[in-house]
Amino acid sequence: MHADHTLLNGAHVENVHPFPRDQQGDHDGFTMTSPHDAEAENLVGGVIMHDASAYLACAQVINRDDIYQRAIRLIWDVVGGMVAEGKPLHPVTVRAEIEKLGRLREVDGGNLINRLGADYINAGMAPHFADQIRDKARIRRHQEHATAALAAIHAGTADPDTLDALAAKHREQEDRRTTTGQGPSHLTSALLDWGPFFATDFGAVELLLGKLLAPGQQMTLVGDGKAGKSLLAQEWMWRMATGQSFLGDRPRTAVPVLYVDAENGHQDIQDRFASYGGGPGRMGMLSYASFPPIRPLDTAGGGQDLLAMVKDCEAQLVCLDTVSRFISGPENDADTWLSLYRHTLLPLKRAGIASVRLDHMGKDGERGARGSSAKTQDVDHVWELRVQGGGNLLLRRTHTRTGIGPDVFHLIRQARKEGDRYLPGQTRHVIAAYEHMEQNIPGSDEHIIMRLAAAGVPLDAGNRVVKAKLAELQIPAGSDKIARVVKIRQNQANADTAQRSPERSPDPFQETFPGNVPRNGSRDGKDAGQTFPGNTAGTPGTPPVPPSPQPKVGDGEGTPEPEATTDPHCTVCDKPLNTDWAARGYDTHIGCDPATGSHPDTTA
Repeated sequence: MHADHTLLNGAHVENVHPFPRDQQGDHDGFTMTSPHDAEAENLVGGVIMHDASAYLACAQVINRDDIYQRAIRLIWDVVGGMVAEGKPLHPVTVRAEIEKLGRLREVDGGNLINRLGADYINAGMAPHFADQIRDKARIRRHQEHATAALAAIHAGTADPDTLDALAAKHREQEDRRTTTGQGPSHLTSALLDWGPFFATDFGAVELLLGKLLAPGQQMTLVGDGKAGKSLLAQEWMWRMATGQSFLGDRPRTAVPVLYVDAENGHQDIQDRFASYGGGPGRMGMLSYASFPPIRPLDTAGGGQDLLAMVKDCEAQLVCLDTVSRFISGPENDADTWLSLYRHTLLPLKRAGIASVRLDHMGKDGERGARGSSAKTQDVDHVWELRVQGGGNLLLRRTHTRTGIGPDVFHLIRQARKEGDRYLPGQTRHVIAAYEHMEQNIPGSDEHIIMRLAAAGVPLDAGNRVVKAKLAELQIPAGSDKIARVVKIRQNQANADTAQRSPERSPDPFQETFPGNVPRNGSRDGKDAGQTFPGNTAGTPGTPPVPPSPQPKVGDGEGTPEPEATTDPHCTVCDKPLNTDWAARGYDTHIGCDPATGSHPDTTA
């Protein structure tokens, strides 16, 4: 025995490196784990499956991030959702909820539920063990900070400023936990501090790229099924995450974006981002979740799932495509959308995270998105995307809480194809050079606004006055359109410093908010073809810009006007155009391509 021991310690001593005595055992280099109290976590996981009061008491002390074991964290999330929804608690019901999520394997096929549920502590003892979990989590965060600092030092990239920044970030996160964590401080942090509050200039808002919303705001993008909402949103999110320009807006600092998609297949996603110019190493700070297995966002569990993803990606903006894919309640039920706001959108807004949700248009396009009207009650802006043919799109804001930013964008969707595939970097949305063309379309909001202005109707006129004037002018308009027009005109009136009078004919397309780009010119002072550096106007495959119809004028006073030509023809196929289509300023059919001379067999 002694010889063997000598051989072990003598013959092999040159081939091993003994650990110091204080590093042996459970804390050696092979078995060392991050600090946590597994026994305390198991006891808390067991008791909260039986008693909602135990969960609520522990929630005053810890949150999900303090729990180290993934299985216990899953139990915590599920129980939290059940408590919020008022469901009865029992290990059997918790197991059933986890099984619905398809995550039973994470709790040892349900065996862990049985073990924890069979031997559990009194509910009154739960906060004591939650304190132990909290203390271990705090030590674990200090360890993570120290590890990050050591990694920077060993990599040779650390300097005093870098280490100071790491330390400041760690302290900031700990302070934030103190003010927005658990217990009374979590609630009292919502109280306004009047001094700093009134010292803040909330009017100096720096809109996010594209000028469609501000940081922390929420908006809905509504459109028909084939309007290309995803195309517009994907390009927008990608350009925001890579710090590029968009819709004539200047390049900005890249913003971390989380795109949550339950609509588009992987091939479509790949083809589209390649056509925008994306690819390996060119996706910036865009995180993309394709068909994620999250719970419905109108439930407490779903809100927790999304917030966990947001935190992991450090996202400042979340895009949901399409929102109806992420709810469990009836789309026509107002309670569904109130629950979505309570469980998901409100926590995002409280955290200062902006959100964009895509939605489908209802059967009656005049009424906007399908489903309950409660959809629009919680968002800051509602934008509608409408197809106008020939690659032309109208992006118009129909509801706004703040009135900041432009109300209308006339867009052209450009693309180049080679066979069945779109060429890389050749798909984009640009601002059209015809900002006033909408005025020439009878029945459009802009046309009605122009006619009301010409008739001397004051900007602050209400629905009744506008309805009476439109009847007098023999301009048909439904109640929804009248309400929308009145809202747009009143927003313009509120932006003016001088009171408009009935004798003064306002220009409805002048700059409506300080700092906005005038509507009668391009937003960057360039032509449409200059919006993207290196690109020129008239790109092959780009739909032409429909010209505005020329005013009918004579050669002089008393000179008869030249007789207008009848039977307008398409400039590509030379077939007759629909007269109403031609009156709107179009000189080609929808499917005719001036770049190639191709045309369909049917006419508009």
